[in-house]
Amino acid sequence: MGRQLLQGVSEHPDAQISAAIDRPDTPAIGVDAQVLCSELPTGVTVVDSVQTVIGGFDSIIDFSAPSASIELLNTLKGSGASVVIGTTGFNAEQLAQIDQASNDLPIVFAPNYSIGVTLTLSLLAQAASALGDDYDVEVIEAHHHHKVDAPSGTALKMGEVVADALSRKLDDCAVYAREGITGARDPKEIGFATVRAGDIIGEHTVLFAGNGERIEITHKANDRATFARGAVRAALWLTEQPPGLYDMTHVLGLKPAGVKS
Repeated sequence: MGRQLLQGVSEHPDAQISAAIDRPDTPAIGVDAQVLCSELPTGVTVVDSVQTVIGGFDSIIDFSAPSASIELLNTLKGSGASVVIGTTGFNAEQLAQIDQASNDLPIVFAPNYSIGVTLTLSLLAQAASALGDDYDVEVIEAHHHHKVDAPSGTALKMGEVVADALSRKLDDCAVYAREGITGARDPKEIGFATVRAGDIIGEHTVLFAGNGERIEITHKANDRATFARGAVRAALWLTEQPPGLYDMTHVLGLKPAGVKS
């Protein structure tokens, strides 16, 4: 994703790369970012700490790990920078820390920066509201074998959107595993199935199954560049926003910026 983000910045006429940060143990440290993306100008060296470049950027895009993202937010407090978080796998305490940080920083936090996924979430809310409790709901997702969290952040967000539309709480109705004699399915359940295999970039399907028919709403990503383009779009939008917690529905104008995500 780091290379894809560099490419996404290089493609956008209103964006300019001013800093690049990676883990201290990676071979990219000390390398000019142009080596990683030939379309970029020279002069931006990859560093191993955001502290060395604070003040040199308007917005930072973070696709890292939960602990690193939280550390980044703590470091940027009071800096005036805005933050786009593409990391997934946060626990409840870390989510609360992101919410707290948004009192000081403008933050876009989304499980998926694909414009198509954002529109899919809107479709899921409409479908769930129309279908109601007469349809069983299952979320099936597939990703590459390197992905470390399951279900994916996008799958969880899809489940959350459907649960909200059905006046349920996902924590109360989610079922993440089935094995053995499970008994009949609770009609209030929202089930999740996870596939990890090969180089699958990302596929998500929400199945609404009723008596005599079923509806499937699916999004498939064929190129990681789509996530990078959405993240760059979010970063540019965020530079004009006050501190707060936003998501891609705000970026795309599907939800007013004054409505908390």
